[in-house]
Amino acid sequence: MLVLGIQGSPRKKSNTAFLLSSFMAEADNLGASTYTLDVCGKHIEPCKEYTTCERTGFCPIKDDMDPDIYSLLRQADVIVTATPIFFYNTPAQLKALIDRSQTLWARKYRLNLTDPGRKWRKGFLLAQGATKGANLFEGLHLTMKYFYDAVGAGYEGSLTYRRVENRGDMAKHPTVLEDVNREARSLLEPLLKRKQILFACKENACRSQMASAYARYIAGDRIDVLSAGSRPAEAINPEMVEVMQEKGIDMAFRKPQPLDDVLDNNRPDMIITMGCEEECPTVAGADMQDWDLPDPAGKSMDVMRSVRDEIERHVTNLVDALP
Repeated sequence: MLVLGIQGSPRKKSNTAFLLSSFMAEADNLGASTYTLDVCGKHIEPCKEYTTCERTGFCPIKDDMDPDIYSLLRQADVIVTATPIFFYNTPAQLKALIDRSQTLWARKYRLNLTDPGRKWRKGFLLAQGATKGANLFEGLHLTMKYFYDAVGAGYEGSLTYRRVENRGDMAKHPTVLEDVNREARSLLEPLLKRKQILFACKENACRSQMASAYARYIAGDRIDVLSAGSRPAEAINPEMVEVMQEKGIDMAFRKPQPLDDVLDNNRPDMIITMGCEEECPTVAGADMQDWDLPDPAGKSMDVMRSVRDEIERHVTNLVDALP
């Protein structure tokens, strides 16, 4: 399970950074994989309203968001955004990332494609501001509600703190660590109880990608889904992306992952292979299955569709058999 932390403060060693690092430390302690994205270090260009994304599903501004940040937003099971208040909203650097999530919004609402993790992904907010005004966080809550909708996450809640201005003030707050740890446990513990299943093939470009997408789409509340390849390709198979789009499932921004790296950082309960044979190692304690599906890469689109549909049947049967 991946917890993505988005650090939105432009200040080094800020109160916002303390909030997020405390949450991520508890996530690590609970057993989640974590990644913190320092927004200001990415130099993200603001949205220029080309509207290209609403026609193609991709932003024409290259290199700053695509593919890494979009990919992280899609991989994450939980997205935690941390920000100070600048004029009743986020700093400009974080707002640029939020505005550029229009690409993901367009894929859902203009192209009618569904991210497989959309139903299950969770979003949470950590925020602090210097004043004590009753309306201090109102604008931010609206922004986060629609940001999380754009990236395919439910807005699950927030921790917000007033009258935090000077460096170190957040660390002196009498209940902050108790608050953060409580919310992290409440958010993450149900997800950490899911069965972890790894789908593997040689290139992680086609069969295992389809299987992982279907598993997450059908049962992301019950399965912590991983996919990897023994010899990963540089990119996923475009014909596979096309036939999954025919089913309304969005495979954009996915990347093949090395099998060894995935196994170094996870202990799956089950490993399902589909043709990588002896190159997929046996993992102690993990149930092993081999679906023995033909590799459709380089074959006709009808073969790709046939393998897609067979994978969907296998995944449905797998989910039905889960306790």
